[in-house]
Amino acid sequence: MLFMPSGLRGQVPAGTTILQAAQRFGVDLESICGGQGKCRKCQVLPQQGEFVKHGINSRLEHLSELTAAELLQQSKNRLKNGRRLSCNARILGDLVVDVPEESQQHKQHIAKAITAYDIQVQPALHLYTVTLPEPDMHSPISDKRRMQQALVSEHDLPVMDCDMSQLRLLQPALARANRQITVAVYQFQQIVAVWPGVKEDIYGLAVDLGSTTIAAQLCNLITGEVVATADTMNPQIRFGEDLMSRVSYVMMNEGGDAAMTEVVREAFNQLARRAAKSARIQLEDILDMTVVGNPIMHHLFLGIDPTPLGMAPFTLTTDQTQVIRAADIGIHLHPEARICTLPCIAGHIGADTAGVILSERPDLAEEYVLLVDVGTNAEIVLGNRNRLLAASSPTGPAFEGAQISSGQRAAPGAIERVRIDPETLQPRYRVIGCDAWSDDPEFEQKSAGVGVSGICGSGIIEVVAEMYLSGVIDEDGVIGPVPAKPSENIVEDGRTWAYVIMEGERSIRITQNDVRAIQLAKAALHAGCRLLLDHMGIERVDRIGLAGAFGSHIDVKYAMVLGMIPDCNLDNVGSVGNAAGTGARIALLNYPSRREIGEILPRVEKIETAIEAKFQEYFIDAMAIPHKTDRFRELSRVVDFPQAKRKADTSPGDDRKRRSRRRRTPD
Repeated sequence: MLFMPSGLRGQVPAGTTILQAAQRFGVDLESICGGQGKCRKCQVLPQQGEFVKHGINSRLEHLSELTAAELLQQSKNRLKNGRRLSCNARILGDLVVDVPEESQQHKQHIAKAITAYDIQVQPALHLYTVTLPEPDMHSPISDKRRMQQALVSEHDLPVMDCDMSQLRLLQPALARANRQITVAVYQFQQIVAVWPGVKEDIYGLAVDLGSTTIAAQLCNLITGEVVATADTMNPQIRFGEDLMSRVSYVMMNEGGDAAMTEVVREAFNQLARRAAKSARIQLEDILDMTVVGNPIMHHLFLGIDPTPLGMAPFTLTTDQTQVIRAADIGIHLHPEARICTLPCIAGHIGADTAGVILSERPDLAEEYVLLVDVGTNAEIVLGNRNRLLAASSPTGPAFEGAQISSGQRAAPGAIERVRIDPETLQPRYRVIGCDAWSDDPEFEQKSAGVGVSGICGSGIIEVVAEMYLSGVIDEDGVIGPVPAKPSENIVEDGRTWAYVIMEGERSIRITQNDVRAIQLAKAALHAGCRLLLDHMGIERVDRIGLAGAFGSHIDVKYAMVLGMIPDCNLDNVGSVGNAAGTGARIALLNYPSRREIGEILPRVEKIETAIEAKFQEYFIDAMAIPHKTDRFRELSRVVDFPQAKRKADTSPGDDRKRRSRRRRTPD
């Protein structure tokens, strides 16, 4: 058994190389030299431990010994520690393998784009340039004291201290620039950096630490400009796709929390290096960082055991803003750079939700606003200036392509848009990396560089919604033939049916299990929203904002057709972009907002879905498409729903009998 955190899971014969297995299952793994062990592009990182969710006990001894080619690359420091050449390493037993981003031919497509936002720039750090008088035998005071006096007299600052690391730099800096220096002052309290001459720009990182992806925005702390961005998959995925599986990994494997902390901090370092290189600055120019993330990501990043968050009563170690030196946790920026993690709300509602609130400010609205951050664990906020409620709902990873037979994460070649002809039931689709639709006569030529490799979250939402609107599935989500519209795209799949999007070398189809996975995810999300409406004492909301990379990319009409979110005027439903990341950027560039969010969050009322008696009832009703009892009157004004539940028998065996009876019936 082989599992790769991209979502691949399959069986290969013993002795198969990892590269051969990757090629067999369509995993994006680069190999320029054709498997000769020369290009070093196919490096992978085998994992060790009990991966309960995947039923795999992965051991390093389940791989063949290092080959001569690998030993040679190791001797030249070209094979990173712990990695193997996938073209040389042979699989001998159950194995979990991580494919690093640099080994992927088509890099991950992460849609956490920058959201435009007018931010008043008031950072935690400020630059001050002063010129110190020459030393004088008749006035024997230290250069440190002269610096303090100059900052008081020239910039009206209070007397402030600096630590030994900056004192060591002070006189060399004075000597290099004719006694002129620039200092960085943190929160008007402490000198944290010293440079010779005039320093005009310093930078900070705003990071959205998601369970699936990590997105960083590099900002100029003087102008507020976003000068570079960098994204990567969260390497913790190798330990489990969803949050609870990662907590389970910690419980089952001693040191599992430390391993996850180490890999996520290294991912931060990689993002910082990439962003700095893109902006053509030095890492030492980055002096501040803000981080948002769900509670488990928050705790693991800080090096805090997350296991109490995996069981009732889901107790946070801390729910307050934390400020630490980057160097103290192995983040390589300026030696005195600070990291600020925004506060969490409750055990399943974290600093990422704080970022969403800071970005969207529902606490200032007159109307009722529903904010949904769609991810592996959906966070929901409902309220206005009078009251705020929050909840989390365990949607799972289906919306991101996991648990789907042809599913994959958003990357070039993934189907992202689907339309089904209501009469012929023929599909047409569009893939990431190609603007043409599949019915374009030149589609094959235009998509040749990316191909068609699977279907990602936005495509899954659209195809299931389109299957419902065209009658391929009924309101219960059951796939079956449409008597009035015979179609070769609806095929038998064991005891059930499947809908074929594409046939060929790699068949892409939506199975009954796929539809069920989407129904389970959307029902959990809708039930969480319904509970908040109950507690608020209202039946409808005035506005809905979908946040997050996935929420930003899906078509809100199809999200509502499925019943992911409550009924609402579609004109008032839309994406709010990567609101959590925007909140991190606001906190980075506007220091007072850190205090402000700390004052807002204690007013947020946490609704715990796990102990709500009505959650199960709402969940069952929400399994129907779009909903068992809610008729979605607002949506029905712009969408033509199927008139009645399909009556056709959905058993392949019985359908064969029916066709046989038709053949024996005389004309």
